[in-house]
Amino acid sequence: MTSTANFVNVGERTNVSGSARFKKMIVKGDFEKALSVARQQVENGAQIIDINMDDGLIDGVAAMTRFLQLLAGEPDISRVPIMIDSSKWEVLEAGLKCIQGKAVVNSISMKEGEAPFLEQARKCRDLGAAVVVMAFDEEGQAETADHKFEICERAYRLLTETINFPPEDIIFDPNIFAVATGIEEHNNYSVDFIEACRRIKAKLPHARISGGLSNVSFAFRGNEPVREAMHSVFLYHAIPAGLDMAIVNAGQLTIYDDIPEELRERVEDVILNRRDDATDRLLDVAEKYRGDGKSKAVEVDNKWRDLPVNKRLEHALVRGITDYIVEDTEEARLDAERPLHVIEGPLMDGMNVVGDLFGSGKMFLPQVVKSARVMKASVAHLMPFMEAEKEELGTAGSSNGTILMATVKGDVHDIGKNIVGVVLQCNGYDVIDLGVMVPCDKILAAAKENNVDMIGLSGLITPSLDEMVYVGKEMQRLGMDMPLLIGGATTSKTHTAVKIDPAYEKGQVVYVTDASRAVGVVGSLLGEESQDYQNKIKGEYVKAREAHNKGQTAKVRLTLKEARDNPWLPKEGWDNFKPHKPSFIGTKTLLDYPLEDLRDYIDWTPFFATWELKGRYPAILDNERFGAAAKDLFRDANAMLDDMIAGKWVKANAVFGFWPAKKSGDDIDVYADPDMNEKCATFHGLRQQISKGSQAKPNYAISDFCSPNGDYIGGFCVTAGLGEEAKSKEYVAAGDDYNSILFKALCDRLAEAFAEHLHKRVRTEFWGYAPDETAMGEDLIAERYAGIRPAPGYPAQPDHTEKATLFRLLDATKETEVVLTQSFAMHPASSVSGLYFGHPESVYFGVGKIEKDQVEDYARRKGMSVEDTERWLSPILNY
Repeated sequence: MTSTANFVNVGERTNVSGSARFKKMIVKGDFEKALSVARQQVENGAQIIDINMDDGLIDGVAAMTRFLQLLAGEPDISRVPIMIDSSKWEVLEAGLKCIQGKAVVNSISMKEGEAPFLEQARKCRDLGAAVVVMAFDEEGQAETADHKFEICERAYRLLTETINFPPEDIIFDPNIFAVATGIEEHNNYSVDFIEACRRIKAKLPHARISGGLSNVSFAFRGNEPVREAMHSVFLYHAIPAGLDMAIVNAGQLTIYDDIPEELRERVEDVILNRRDDATDRLLDVAEKYRGDGKSKAVEVDNKWRDLPVNKRLEHALVRGITDYIVEDTEEARLDAERPLHVIEGPLMDGMNVVGDLFGSGKMFLPQVVKSARVMKASVAHLMPFMEAEKEELGTAGSSNGTILMATVKGDVHDIGKNIVGVVLQCNGYDVIDLGVMVPCDKILAAAKENNVDMIGLSGLITPSLDEMVYVGKEMQRLGMDMPLLIGGATTSKTHTAVKIDPAYEKGQVVYVTDASRAVGVVGSLLGEESQDYQNKIKGEYVKAREAHNKGQTAKVRLTLKEARDNPWLPKEGWDNFKPHKPSFIGTKTLLDYPLEDLRDYIDWTPFFATWELKGRYPAILDNERFGAAAKDLFRDANAMLDDMIAGKWVKANAVFGFWPAKKSGDDIDVYADPDMNEKCATFHGLRQQISKGSQAKPNYAISDFCSPNGDYIGGFCVTAGLGEEAKSKEYVAAGDDYNSILFKALCDRLAEAFAEHLHKRVRTEFWGYAPDETAMGEDLIAERYAGIRPAPGYPAQPDHTEKATLFRLLDATKETEVVLTQSFAMHPASSVSGLYFGHPESVYFGVGKIEKDQVEDYARRKGMSVEDTERWLSPILNY
């Protein structure tokens, strides 16, 4: 620490987002024990206590209220001011009502515009509170010194001149961001913050400056001595520039002069961005100071380092340890006759152990992908020596076979494909990955050019199914006979048997359910018993087709008229329904939305499913079989999520809107004006045609949830994938498939979380038909709230082409940078779009199979040919 006397330490440990221990106490309801954390912060020198209750498992309003009421009865704690910290205004407001003295609200900003900002500031002023104002406007968080000061100056003028807010009660937070992240654009973040402090102090009289100190050291999480040194050095330079206070762990601040000279110099180079290689130089010494902060190395169990080199390589591969892989590989190379023998010998022996453990269920996908990272690092070290020998290097020495993989034309999803590729490589196969949106001719040309043993196709959206059929037909036409593997979220054994297998009679089509089955399928297709295996699969597909056809004819279908005569109707009828008017008509854009606001909305269960760890979160963490692997994966995911948020690795954008609308048969007409004189679009719907056996069960269409007398409809497009592709390529280029896949999976979860978060804001704020809703956590996942958000291309609205109408109304590509492919997939892949319905009785449903009469009518309404309509709706056709 510096000797600056007037600096204010804001205690950070009473924050459920920053302290797992405090969060556990709050979740358990052990508020008395939680008070001890606050007491400890005061005893350690905190002059203000920051209290935050933002978590998906916690009722923030109730928890904040109870904690502050108890704290008021503790004079040794309540003698210091309270900073109420929340991203939710209702929590801030509840907290203010519980504090008798002067409180600090953390925080408000102009991210939603000037009007909401001033409204919240007025309430804070009226309740006598000071405010922390984030350097955040409609364009996002400020990163440069110029943008930081520009936002703060604008906010200062608005507060002091428009609503007469006391300038001495304004505390600016110009955003402390992580440095030494390895990303060049982040290197000047500390310098920009310090320069912004100087300008604020010089130009905005009486305003104070604060910041979240721990952000600056996020890149060194887990190495507390280095983090503490970074905090101390940062404060040493920021306080003289004008920093008045910072959110810190008051008991863990290192004295500046006590930092070892070597460490202090390296940290100072990073904080002040004095050298281009500052990050690398700090990394070089960081491990040396991990122990006691002086120079003692961390103690770990390294008994395996005494094993022979081949066993050390095996240990590293099985446990995914890269720390010593280069030196061990070099030792093995020097012992071997040729570099190739290291791959064919100890490395393949180790990977065989990995394969055996994976096959027996003793290792799981995240661990296997980590093993692949170790293997690639070892092979990368050997490659220059092998090139010197002018020898060809296969992925695993002598290859077991070559598989070409691609996500088909129009589709951008590749997480599952990438996992399959890594697993196959781990088992000695060469994998040629053509990437995403690959047209048929390129796939087949590459297959011939590389003389591959088989082709693997992947796809997520339903149009990909037709593209896979087309690839099969082309392979048949060209006389190819290599196996064709089919995989992806919308694929199935039935579709493969019914549609793709008959299209490619000369070769063998095989549906691969998941990555864990891929090795067995490929091995069977290339093994000595290949023909027997293919005959078995052919027989299974014949039975699957027969069962499918039998099942279709057995189901009673209604004519389109019969189905339309049995629509869904609200209990009270439409004549008594009064639609709730949204707060605005038209669209609203949210740019560079804070990722930290989305974290609590992540549904982790699908994340684990991506890695083939089956089970619901959080129970999966304690699962007898998957628990250990799930915990490791969850720890890695949250560590990366910390870095993604602190380093702003990806940008999250959204656009959403509301329009007057009314039902028109199975469709919904959308209007540009409140009087519904100017129709601007139509969303086309499909109606269930299966017989329900009872008039009490309706045949749904999405238009049923929109009043024919006049209503409103909403639409949205969100993404958390801007920057995803570049960062993923960095990992792949470094041979780190594990982190590449982990990163993509997190981007996908953040996009879904963004959709969930925005939908909640729509229900409670923007449309506002459920202003008192408090659903969080499991209630959101279980959709225990009013209204739905069906998406084009999914069960209630199976036609992907409807996205074109939605994107036009939203001007989505211009506003969010999300584009539609020719198959109407969204790019970046980590994007979500859909419609909003606000009727409290609306429900999700699946259209299911439809008959030719509806297809012809639908084609007429859309102005499309029947043939094109059949192509887009092929997965749901019943003929």
